[in-house]
Amino acid sequence: GELTAGIAHEIQNPLNFVNNFSELSSELIDEMNQEVENGDFEEVKFISADIKSNLEKITHHGKRAEGIVKGMLQHSRSSSGIKEKTDLNALCDEYLRLAYQGLRVKDKSFNATLTTDFDAKLGKIDILPQEMGRVILNLITNAFYAVKERKTKDGDAFEPQVSISTKIQENEIHILVSDNGYGIPDSIKDKIFQPFFTTKPTGQGTGLGLSMSYDIIKNSHQGELLVETIVNQGTIFTIKLPINI
Repeated sequence: GELTAGIAHEIQNPLNFVNNFSELSSELIDEMNQEVENGDFEEVKFISADIKSNLEKITHHGKRAEGIVKGMLQHSRSSSGIKEKTDLNALCDEYLRLAYQGLRVKDKSFNATLTTDFDAKLGKIDILPQEMGRVILNLITNAFYAVKERKTKDGDAFEPQVSISTKIQENEIHILVSDNGYGIPDSIKDKIFQPFFTTKPTGQGTGLGLSMSYDIIKNSHQGELLVETIVNQGTIFTIKLPINI
């Protein structure tokens, strides 16, 4: 539900541009017709150039909306089990924004600082995009949950921060998702990847997200999913993928 709300919000932005520029162009055509009757063809040329510019903007924002829809359709299909060349940086950025917008639709008072740092050398890599999308979305959703919990308890003194980054390091690709929540206590750190283990209240978590993510990274991508945490400072989840996945 939160993801759907995020998608709706993302699509609404370019649609607003399309609607606004369409209305503006309609008004400009009325003006242009008036100038044609007045015989002021220099002014007609200026107005015509404005209309052309507006149409280019409509096309640009229409393609943005189309890209969002195409991306989400691709990631929502059941996985074929066949790896595809995928822009990992775009995937990470897309899910960060969608998860945040989905959360904001649910709670408009919630704000967080989002930080991205993507390795431009990464290019497209062979992964299962639907499966990797689920993992990234799960880690980001957990990060937002952690900072939201801390914000509720600490109030205005706390500024929620969630970041995602990618980097090529030696023979590996690293994806890091971090938050500045309370962190994970040592007493449960070893249990978080176990199926059905959850710290969330009843009805808010199944305990399957991290165990599923761990399996996808280890079994489907021959990688590792690691966690570093400092109590009262935050948590970093790191996905490590071999370059030749």
